[in-house]
Amino acid sequence: MATVQLKNIKKVYPFISGEQKKKKKKADEPEKKKVNLQITDEGVVAVQAFNLDIADKEFIVLVGPSGCGKSTTLRMVAGLEEITDGELYIDGKLMNDVAPKDRDIAMVFQNYALYPHMTVYENMAFSLKLRHTPKDEIDKKVREAAEILDITQYLERKPKALSGGQRQRVAIGRAIVRDPKVMLMDEPLSNLDAKLRNEMRAEIIKLRERINTTFIYVTHDQTEAMTLGDRIVIMRDGYIQQIGTPQDVFNHPANLFVAGFIGMPVMNFFDAKLIREGDKFFVELGGYRVELAPEKEERLLKNNVQSQDITLGVRPEHTEIGDSGVEAKVDVSEMMGSSVHLHVSAEGRDVIIIVPTIEMKGHYAMGDTVHFTFGGNVAHVFSKETDKNLEF
Repeated sequence: MATVQLKNIKKVYPFISGEQKKKKKKADEPEKKKVNLQITDEGVVAVQAFNLDIADKEFIVLVGPSGCGKSTTLRMVAGLEEITDGELYIDGKLMNDVAPKDRDIAMVFQNYALYPHMTVYENMAFSLKLRHTPKDEIDKKVREAAEILDITQYLERKPKALSGGQRQRVAIGRAIVRDPKVMLMDEPLSNLDAKLRNEMRAEIIKLRERINTTFIYVTHDQTEAMTLGDRIVIMRDGYIQQIGTPQDVFNHPANLFVAGFIGMPVMNFFDAKLIREGDKFFVELGGYRVELAPEKEERLLKNNVQSQDITLGVRPEHTEIGDSGVEAKVDVSEMMGSSVHLHVSAEGRDVIIIVPTIEMKGHYAMGDTVHFTFGGNVAHVFSKETDKNLEF
């Protein structure tokens, strides 16, 4: 229904009266940081240098830890937060000073925000009544949305008589009856239990196929991000860390933060060496040496990377137990059904190794010595100085 462009967006929350420091910052004094937010003379910088082009009908997910600026960004798109600097376009039209009601967007909140004294039908119809939509058209749209979301049987109930998952469906239904150009969703599943979250994720995927709109979805849950998004925008401290498809950010993390944030269990990190011999590259860890895959070597050559100390990243599912390799001591063995998660100590680090149960040759007990290896196609090499992936 609409394209969305965010160009060099910045959000600064000014200091409230009496909050400014009595002593001004010296010219050569570095900017201070408090919690995850940058503090400047202007105020608290929540979002900075945010650039993103969202295609028509694309499903974009903003993901990151608490305080990274993702909800603030969403609220700026909605018009609920003023944009300090930069430009927001919806369908090519500058929206910075356009009122929220005139942006043709709909928003689904974390806490549902339903009117408790109204029935489900009345909640869903409310925005259409405000627009003076004809009654027969309101009825048609509400019932169509209720059928899509499987809540037709609850139309005469009030929110207090519904479960959390049902209330969230009503909140989504209230948004989609408006046929918005852009659908904004701010952590809509975070108040649901694990089973309901899984069910609602599937429902949102189905919903996306049935309504023609552009989605911007905010979450701190990487599972939601990976399963829902066409592209993921990973944020930290107000800055974009990486934009890409779920597979891209999983296979080619731009830096240590992305590598550690995306993937469950988290990626294992080691202090290792990158060795260049002519046009060949090797990583060396605890006496184990492996040549990197040709495509990785090609990218490192293009960047003229030299031998150096690195942070090596290997995902738990990409490690293999063997008779030789890096030595490790078993600390904890967790049976997960189809696999066993081995928590081991290796090279001074806590490491997780995932072993499929069909490949297990016996039981792993605390204190056992094991060896693990990994392939050159799954080794990620990060700069010690910048934390950036040396391939990019």
